[in-house]
Formats: sequence, C-alpha cells, structure tokens
Amino acid sequence: MPFNKISENILVSIREIVGFENVLILPEDTGPYSHDETEDLHYLPEVVVKPTRTEQIADLLRLCNEHLIPVTPRGGGTGLSGGALPVYGGLLISMEKFNKIIEIDERNLQATVEPGVITQVFMDAVAEKGLLYPVDPSSKGTCLLGGNIAHGSGGPRVVKYGTIREYVLNMEMVLPTGEILWTGANTLKYASGYNLTQLMIGSEGTLGIVTKIVLKLIPRPTQDVLMLASFSSNEQACAAVSAIFRAGVIPSALEFMERRGVEWVIEFDHILFDLKDGAEAFLLIEVDGNNMDVLFSECEKINTVLEANGCMDVLFADTSAQKEDLWRMRRVMPLSVKSNSVYKEEDTVVPRAELPRLIHGIKEIGKKYGFESVCYGHAGDGNLHVNIIK
Repeated sequence: MPFNKISENILVSIREIVGFENVLILPEDTGPYSHDETEDLHYLPEVVVKPTRTEQIADLLRLCNEHLIPVTPRGGGTGLSGGALPVYGGLLISMEKFNKIIEIDERNLQATVEPGVITQVFMDAVAEKGLLYPVDPSSKGTCLLGGNIAHGSGGPRVVKYGTIREYVLNMEMVLPTGEILWTGANTLKYASGYNLTQLMIGSEGTLGIVTKIVLKLIPRPTQDVLMLASFSSNEQACAAVSAIFRAGVIPSALEFMERRGVEWVIEFDHILFDLKDGAEAFLLIEVDGNNMDVLFSECEKINTVLEANGCMDVLFADTSAQKEDLWRMRRVMPLSVKSNSVYKEEDTVVPRAELPRLIHGIKEIGKKYGFESVCYGHAGDGNLHVNIIK
C-alpha cells in the first residue's frame, strides 16, 4: 500500500491533538526513536509524538487513517524483533508518558496499569503488597508493560508461571480507525465472543494501540532456594533439564549458560566468581514456595538427578547477596555476549528432552561453516539463545 508523507497541514493537526511540546520533528530529536535493540537497523520517523491520553491516540489514528499516514507504536525500544521500527517513516507514537499504575486491587489479585509503566517498577510495586507479577524479561529494568504485551514476553519464570498470556485479563485499546474498546472483562473467566485479549498479545502493534491493561497477580512465595550446577559438557547439562521434570519437580526457573558466556560476564561486569577448570556448562536452578521443608525435599530430588547426569559441583546461594550475584550473571549475559560477538542472535526452542541434540547440532553446524557460538537461555522451557561470535 502506498503511504503518504506528513504535510504541514497534518503536522498542524497533530500538534493541535497532543500539544506542541509533545511533538518531535528535528532529526536529532527523532533519531533515538529510529531503532530498537534489533541488530543494525535504523528507520527515521518523520514525526514522533508523546500522547498522554487515550482520546489523543484515537484522534491521531483517525487522522492518519484518513490520510494514509503510516503509524508505529513504541514502548521502551528494548525489543529484538524490530516491532518498534518505523520502517515506512510516518508517525511514531511513543507510549512513554502512559506511565501510571492506576490501581493495585489486593482483594481481587489484579492491577490496572498504563502500558508505559516499566516492568521492574510494576513488579516492585506489587511485591510491596506481598504479590507477584512473575513475567520478568531480562530487560525488565527498562522495558515497558505495553511492549511486553506486544511481544508476548516471558522470562526465566515462564517454566513454572507461564508467559504474559496467562496474566492479561483485559485491555483498553484503540483500533487503527480510532475506535476505543475493551478486549474482555476484569474476570478470570470470560467466554463471550472472540478472545480479542489473546489476539492482541504478540501482535507487535499491528492491530491497534493498547492504552490500559488489567493484569492478574498471584500471592508472592515467601521462600526460595537458588543453586548453580556445573557440568563438563553442554550435552550433560541439557540432558539434566528434562530429567528434573521427570523426577516430579517444577522449578520456578531453570537457566542454561555456556562457560564462555560466564567468562565474558566476569570480564564485562567484574563479577567475583570462582570459575573452576573443566566446568563447561551451567544450570541456574531455582525452586520457590512457602514451605522450606518442601523446597529442601525438591532440592534433594534435583541433586539426585544432577549427579546421575554427571554434575561436577552444586553451589547453593546462602544469602540474598549471593542470589543477586548469580541472577545478575544470567541477566548481564546478553550484554556481555553482545560486546564480544556480531550479535546475530537466533531464538530457538525445542521440547526439553531435545535440548542435548539442539546444542550438539548448533556446534556441529558451526564446525561445518566455520563459526563459533555462545548459547544461553531458558532451558526449562526448551529455549536457547544462539549468538554467533566474531
């Protein structure tokens, strides 16, 4: 479809809708909105706007729909799949000013928020009330809740708690033609008509713009145990993953890391960690709940599985600081790997039991075509990030 440029008259209308101060047109101002975290891609929007009300977005979309102006919604710009890139120029709508936590309803275990709320800010706010929002992507300190919905985000705790799809009850959204609607109801069960809520999740801004979100919350577990298991090979570590589940344990997180990735984290972030000779792969395993006796029993089962799969050593995090250090190692890994690779990342997923074949196949392909790779990821749900090294 041929799109039109933003004329002076349309620019005047845009400024009337959102206010002069919320419109950016100079390249030095719009430049930061020309890219996200996708590799090497930049597309400069003609105009960037920062609306503050749903009605403003409705007016903007009606205007652009009438004049065939391309529109790109944008959250925090942390995505890796290009969803926030204004490929056709046009109008970029930044949701950064939609940043209010409207209500945390402790009685019904749900919250109403705007899409520009930073994920970590929201997680901390509900944690203060003894509640948990378990969707925690690695960019949670900078990514926005609306972007999480647009990408169908998950994170380390998907393995036990599920993706964001399990936590969105309802959304206010604006259609491309400017209509404002709610996609569902603020209830756990809603079976009236099409499931527009689930349709919107993962749509990357192509179907409309979300302006309010109702999220389900759960009681926050009071106890957790975190351990780091080391192995002499990638295949051994990956084989242990499905075996843990077959033993009847569902961890709250189960992450895989290769040795080279850990080495780069130590160098990049100056983390103090005793990296032993021969340890080539690691599993970061967390269990949580409300009864330490139950958690210790689960840890014993996990230990039995680890030993049966050739585990060299298990390090238990005894303090909150040690837990934070181990989690930081995993969360900093994307940045440290990026600093040492061409960062052509492939996001792969297989059934858990196929992880040993996946990691072996990746390395064999590298040998065949002359490249090396570093892998890490959410092994508990069969997801590995594959990064090509310079």
